[in-house]
Amino acid sequence: MTAMGSYLKKHTEALVKDVGIEPACKLTGKSKATLGRYYSDHDEHADRFMPVDAVAALEEAASYPHVTAALAELQGISLSYDDNRRNAKDKGGVNSDVIALSQRFAMLMGEYQQSIQDGVITVNEAKRLLRETTQLQKVLIDMKMHLEEEAT
Repeated sequence: MTAMGSYLKKHTEALVKDVGIEPACKLTGKSKATLGRYYSDHDEHADRFMPVDAVAALEEAASYPHVTAALAELQGISLSYDDNRRNAKDKGGVNSDVIALSQRFAMLMGEYQQSIQDGVITVNEAKRLLRETTQLQKVLIDMKMHLEEEAT
């Protein structure tokens, strides 16, 4: 399997798990087995990917557009994602973003320190690091949006 295929499958898996397997089945009309094949890294499923309409349905229910963001990254495209679904819409601005960025980076470094302690980063540890990296990315996007507001 190509590196790009593997990358897309990992993000497809993250999307399905973000929504939950049962709700994902209902939203897409696909079985658990079919959804599993879309993110399976076995050779017999290397050329099988989730249809775009299924991705769109799942990303509407997900906390983050995992597959869309992965596709954009692969093409060198930067996306602005502004659906953070917070409890309160705060207008803290750049100062609040810098603090949130520091906190998220500290959480990422904490995960990294735990993961690398034995000299090996396991699959589960890598997934936790990816989650923290995604959260850090969300804070950076918020910061970018606030900076764009201040620049206009």
